[in-house]
Amino acid sequence: MTTTELTAPPGVRKEERRRRGRTGAGRQMHAGPVTYVVLAVFALVSLAPLVWTAIAASRTDRRLAQSPPPLWFGGNLFKNLQSAWDEAGLGTAMVNSVVVAGTITLSTVLFSTLAGFAFAKLRFRFSNLLLLLTIGTMMIPPQLAVVPLYLWMSDLGWSNQLQTVILPSLVTAFGTFFMRQYLVQALPTELIEAARVDGASSLRIVWHVVFPAARPAMAVLGLLTFVFAWNDFLWPIIALNQQNPTVQVALNSLGTGYVPDQAVIMAGALLGTLPLLVAFLLFGKQIVGGIMQGAIKG
Repeated sequence: MTTTELTAPPGVRKEERRRRGRTGAGRQMHAGPVTYVVLAVFALVSLAPLVWTAIAASRTDRRLAQSPPPLWFGGNLFKNLQSAWDEAGLGTAMVNSVVVAGTITLSTVLFSTLAGFAFAKLRFRFSNLLLLLTIGTMMIPPQLAVVPLYLWMSDLGWSNQLQTVILPSLVTAFGTFFMRQYLVQALPTELIEAARVDGASSLRIVWHVVFPAARPAMAVLGLLTFVFAWNDFLWPIIALNQQNPTVQVALNSLGTGYVPDQAVIMAGALLGTLPLLVAFLLFGKQIVGGIMQGAIKG
């Protein structure tokens, strides 16, 4: 606020702020009709696979084999959902996936934030080298680690157990690098030094300074990690069996047989997708709000 605004009457200051809101750098941006058309097209294209999955799940296998394919919903949705639920044993699989994805998400967000803070703001020997090694692990294809990882889990006696899937994903190089890049800009070094001057311990600094500043990035990383852990198929199909599966492993059993029922497979895929949609509907607003809050602070 300028000196002229401070000395002006309240009514004049209010009018000046209103005028600047219309013409200044902070004015609101209004989208035109072309923007809404483009957004609508992208929304329809993004929703098309999910809508087609729901349509296919509501039809019979014979109808799906006909040409042209159906373009609207049928009357077999709940029947196919029930068949997929029973044939794949999705009750146990859903619980296992919630445990696996939830544990991996919480541990990845926590450990990646701590590691990212250390690389971003703490000074210790070989920090740059360790960061380069961490980033370098992202360049190794995960398929190369399958055999030694399986042998290691077998030596621990964890075959066909959920900890076999959880342990290798407790922290990720991507999460560490992501949080480090965010905290370099979002967390002022002066704020940490002020907390130390006030006598705050390292644990208190992390809890009261680092976590609040990193909350927007933690929300984004948590959503990405949960989606990846929920949809992971390669390692769970190797480490688990059909008696103790995750959702993706259980859905794999629907494709077996001489003539797989495509409608039931689509119904199973729809059931496996619904938890992700529910999670985004419940927490999407908080995640977007956290991103906007971080952008405003930045």
